[in-house]
Amino acid sequence: MSNSGEVTDWNAVRYRDKKRGHVESYFLKLNDPSERRALWLKATVLAPLRGKIVAEAWAIAFERGVHPVGVKRVVPWSEASFSESQLEVRVADLSLERGATRGSIEHDGRRLEWDLKFSTDAAALVPFPTMRMYEGGFPKSKFVSPHPDSRFSGYYAVDGERVDVDGWRGMQGHNWGKGHAESYAWVHCNQWHETDELVFEAATGRVRVGPVLVPPITILCVRHRGVRYDLNGTLDLVRNRGTLTPRSYRFRGHGARARVEGEMFAATDDFGGLYYENPDGAMTYCLNSKIAEGRLRLELDGRAPLDVTTRSAALEIGTRDAGHGVRMLV
Repeated sequence: MSNSGEVTDWNAVRYRDKKRGHVESYFLKLNDPSERRALWLKATVLAPLRGKIVAEAWAIAFERGVHPVGVKRVVPWSEASFSESQLEVRVADLSLERGATRGSIEHDGRRLEWDLKFSTDAAALVPFPTMRMYEGGFPKSKFVSPHPDSRFSGYYAVDGERVDVDGWRGMQGHNWGKGHAESYAWVHCNQWHETDELVFEAATGRVRVGPVLVPPITILCVRHRGVRYDLNGTLDLVRNRGTLTPRSYRFRGHGARARVEGEMFAATDDFGGLYYENPDGAMTYCLNSKIAEGRLRLELDGRAPLDVTTRSAALEIGTRDAGHGVRMLV
C-alpha cells in the first residue's frame, strides 16, 4: 500500500508490526481434472489482543473417499515475513510469491510438501463494491481473490507419495480483519462439467456490531466468458439470500443483468475441521472442503438459463458451534 493508503497490490499485507486484534491469511486451492484430489495451502498472521503474535503455515490434501490429511506449523512473528507491496510470504518452510509456492509442513507424524507454479493473468475478483468496505471498520472481515482463475503445475506429496500436477484449475485468495464472522459460508469454483469459461464466488456472513448480531449479508460474483456479473450493490445486498448448514450452502440473487441460484455441499468425510482462533480468544470452527459438489443456474442478460454442475468446489463453513460433527484436523 502507498503512504496514502491506496492499494497498489491486492496481495499487499494489511498487518502492521505490533498491531493487536488482527488476523490475515493468504491461501491457494487447486483441483485435479478427474475431481478426485485437491490441495489447500495457507499462511496466516494472528495478532491476538493478548499473548504472542504468531504466523501459521497450513496445508490439507483432499482425496475423495479418504479422510483429508491436514498439517500446521506455528512460528513466532519474528520468524515470518509478509510483504507490504506484493505477494511475498515466508512462514517457516512455506514460501509464496507471485506465480509460485513451495514448502513442507510436518505435524503429528504426517508430512505434506509441494513445489508449484501457477498462472496470474486473470483479473482480480473484488467482491466488495466500494473501497470504503476494504478500508473502514465494517465489515470486520475483508476478502478478495487476487488470482481467481489460475492453472497450476508441479507436484505435491503426502507422506512421501508424490502427486503430479499438470494444468490443475485453482485460485489464490487473501483475507484479513479484526476477526472471523460470527458465522459464514464461502464458496469458489472455476471447474465445471459443462463449461470452462465460468468462475463463481459467493459468501454469506453474520457479524456483530456491538452487542447486535446483524442479519446475514450475501455477495454473489460471476465471471462468464470474461464478463463480470456481480450482485454486490446496495439493492443486491438486500435481495440476495444465503442459507448455510454444517454441510451445505444455498444462495440466490438477481439483478438487472444476472440471476443466480444454486447450492454447494459435501459429505462429512470430505470436510476437514480447522481451529480458527480469533484475536479476542473466541474459537471459530472452519469446516473446509475443496472437493465439494454443487449446482448453479445462471440467467445472464436475459438469455436462456445456463445450468452447470461440479465436484471441484471450495466450500468453507464457519461456525462457533463445537458440535458440528466434522473431524478436526489442526
